[in-house]
Amino acid sequence: MKVGFDIASDQIDGARDYQEDAYMVNQLGESDSGDLCSLIVMADGMGGHAAGNIASNMVVATFNKTFQGHFPTSDVSDVLTDALNRSNDQIRASVKETPALRGMGCTMVSAYLEDANLYWVSVGDSHLYLIRDRELIKQNADHSYGAYLDMMKEQGMEIEEQAGMSRNMLMSAMTGEEISSIDVAEAPVKVRPGDRIIIASDGLDTLGDGAIIQYSSWSATAKECVYALLKAVEDANKINQDNTTLIVVDIKERETRSAPDPIEVEAPAEPAARVADVRVEDDYKEPRSFKWLIWVVVLAALGGGGFYAWQQGLLSDAMDKGSELVDSTTKSIEAELEADPTPEPVAAPEPEPAPEPDSVVEPEPEPEPVETARAEVFRDKLKGGGYGPTMITVPAGTFLMGASSSVVGPDEVPRHQVTISAFVVGVYEVTFDEYYRFARATGRKKPKDNGWDRKTHPVIDVAWDDALAYTRWLSKQTGKSYRLLSESEWEYVARAGTTRSFWWGSKAGTGNAHCFDCKSDFSTSKPAKVGTYKPNPFGLYDTAGNVFEWVHDCYHRNYNNAPADGSVWEGGDCDVRITRGGAYRSPANSMRVENRDKFKSNKGQYNVGFRVARDL
Repeated sequence: MKVGFDIASDQIDGARDYQEDAYMVNQLGESDSGDLCSLIVMADGMGGHAAGNIASNMVVATFNKTFQGHFPTSDVSDVLTDALNRSNDQIRASVKETPALRGMGCTMVSAYLEDANLYWVSVGDSHLYLIRDRELIKQNADHSYGAYLDMMKEQGMEIEEQAGMSRNMLMSAMTGEEISSIDVAEAPVKVRPGDRIIIASDGLDTLGDGAIIQYSSWSATAKECVYALLKAVEDANKINQDNTTLIVVDIKERETRSAPDPIEVEAPAEPAARVADVRVEDDYKEPRSFKWLIWVVVLAALGGGGFYAWQQGLLSDAMDKGSELVDSTTKSIEAELEADPTPEPVAAPEPEPAPEPDSVVEPEPEPEPVETARAEVFRDKLKGGGYGPTMITVPAGTFLMGASSSVVGPDEVPRHQVTISAFVVGVYEVTFDEYYRFARATGRKKPKDNGWDRKTHPVIDVAWDDALAYTRWLSKQTGKSYRLLSESEWEYVARAGTTRSFWWGSKAGTGNAHCFDCKSDFSTSKPAKVGTYKPNPFGLYDTAGNVFEWVHDCYHRNYNNAPADGSVWEGGDCDVRITRGGAYRSPANSMRVENRDKFKSNKGQYNVGFRVARDL
């Protein structure tokens, strides 16, 4: 049984002087298998900048053009992500051409329907809902600060709101800068006849979930639903009501391929004031096609627009300090990277004493801290000249891996005992300079350094496959056995003999690492230099925060039957590999030593790097 779609759309200005939202509904036709395919894109311009409507229009047009260029495709998730990134690049190009537009941006959600398969990609606080059996099911992530706090609360981690940050501040948006978080459906959600899909900007938040369900149930068609919900928003008469855009899709049964249900696109009543059903023809031009519109609002942008709230937090340090080096925290690193291979011994600090067990809360005793090895750091000489990463030997030991509860992370349990043999591990995350030496020697593509100091910043945008290749190259160059850490080895060295979620204690605290809400002195628009913060008791830097780190293991949904000897755990889903440690644009919760994340092994990520291990 194949399905068809009844689609309706409209928008209201609310209390705004002009419309900042843009959207389009594009019937792409049939795929090779005869499935109907539709693409919906909705972008919400930032209200804090007078050129928000330029950003939203630009994103919708660019996204549509990019996606159509790949249609039809079997790699839907990758194409959606690529279309989003290219749209963000268009904003960057326009800001570079017209600096007065700096700070303009938008949030975005796109839904792609291919028969009964629903995919999406989103950034920000716009919504994609599925209504089924009178239940409103949120499909995409909400990247607002309030949603983050609510998520942490639901997971049992009460986080105190930071002064000066409101709940509707965005933690991720499209502004031409790096996007801190993208939500993309790796696998489709299956829809069925009778389902209703709602794509909406954050203006719909005026209505509660119950009201949305009720108005939807009263509406027999998609068009009636759009009318009822937008009228309810207007009737609420909320002060400073935001623009609201609404697209509703009803899933219908389609009997034959030859007679599909028609897709009806409802155009806005005032096309001059609204951007709906955007069509991008073959002669589409790059950002200069928007130049006339850009200059219309340049003066307004200069007068009224500031950065949106979250971006102010991201860029204030960067604009004030530029690319200023934090010399006081990295002089020793720079000297070491250029020095002889026999630097002065670095004594690892004593481990923190084992905390007294809580006789009521703790169901099981924690192990005693591991004796910290007072090893010297060293660097192996490369046959092609120079030296490899700075390394240190960690002692053998036994520890409890994972979390005591599945409340925060279902894949972090069951907690189990693991015994680790002594081995050698990188003191720092691999830097651009270290990775570029390998890339030059092997002819591999160099990830962009973004103008950062290559000697002191951790390399990013390196796929797991390339990180593994780097370790094999090191092995050939040094005659030693280099590799990636196993997941259990990583947790062992990150814990460094301690027993809490952070090696320094049970809370993230202040000034201990580089993450989104770590209250760091450094801009969260980029990683800090390696070694900026204090080392853990094993003498390792940045095991918490800065960049996620690849480990060797394939992903498993939990630790059932996990190895207990520190070895790599193969099997599971090997198309994705595990990352650990949190990152500069991730919340403190991601830095917990138990936390596990995963990414596709063949793609680099803006917030993922790695460190290396070596057998003794």
